[in-house]
Amino acid sequence: MRCVVYELGLIDYAQAYRLQQEFLSRRADGEIADSLLLLEHPPTITLGRSAKLENVLVSPAQLAREGVSLVFTDRGGDVTYHGPGQIVGYPILDLKERGKDAHKYLRNLEEVLIRTLEDFSIASGRDENHPGVWVNDEEIAAIGLRLKRWVTMHGFALNVNTNLAHFSLINPCGFANRRATSMAQLLDREIPISMVTERLLTHFAQVFAVHLEIRTELRERGYEPRKTPALV
Repeated sequence: MRCVVYELGLIDYAQAYRLQQEFLSRRADGEIADSLLLLEHPPTITLGRSAKLENVLVSPAQLAREGVSLVFTDRGGDVTYHGPGQIVGYPILDLKERGKDAHKYLRNLEEVLIRTLEDFSIASGRDENHPGVWVNDEEIAAIGLRLKRWVTMHGFALNVNTNLAHFSLINPCGFANRRATSMAQLLDREIPISMVTERLLTHFAQVFAVHLEIRTELRERGYEPRKTPALV
C-alpha cells in the first residue's frame, strides 16, 4: 500500500488545517493515495472538542505577550501545545481499507512513536485510559484524532526539542497533575529533527505496512513552506 509523505516545515495551524480538509476530501473521493503531512507549528495552543477553557491557565493578553496563538479545533481530546522543535504528523488514511478499526489505528500511532523513542534509548509506554505516549507520568507525545467518511485527520505531536516552558501555560491534555517532557530534556541534548523524522518514518512504514514516497513541497498547488527558525 502506498503513502505519500509531505515534509512541510513550519506552517501556521490554520493553513495546515485547511490542507488536511482538502486532503481528506480528496482521499475520501479516491482522488489521492494515503498521505502523511509532517510539519512544525509556530507556538500554538489548541483546544479539542472535549476541552475545558479553564485548562488554559493564563489570559489571552498573556498568551499574546508570549507570542502563542489560541485555536479551537475539531480533533478529539482536551488542550495541547504545538511549537517549533516538535514533530507534528497528520496522517490522512482511509480506514475503510484497514478494517474500519479506529482503536487499532490509535494504538498503531502510539506504537510508531514508542518504537521511535526506543531508537534513542527512551523507554516510553501507553496510558490505557488516555491517548498519547508517556515516559512515566510525563507526556512526550500527544495524540488527537478525527474521522470523517472513515478517513483520518489530525494526529500526533512528538516533543523533540520543544520549549517546555510553554506547557506551563496549560494543563496538558487536561491534567493538572502531569507535566510534559521532551527528548531533549530526557537526553540532556538537542536532537536533530531530521534524525528523529527518519526513524519515525521507518517505523510508520513498518507498523502501517505502507511504501512511503517522500515529497518536500506542494508548489504545484500554490503552497510555499516557510523555513523553521533556529531554536534559541
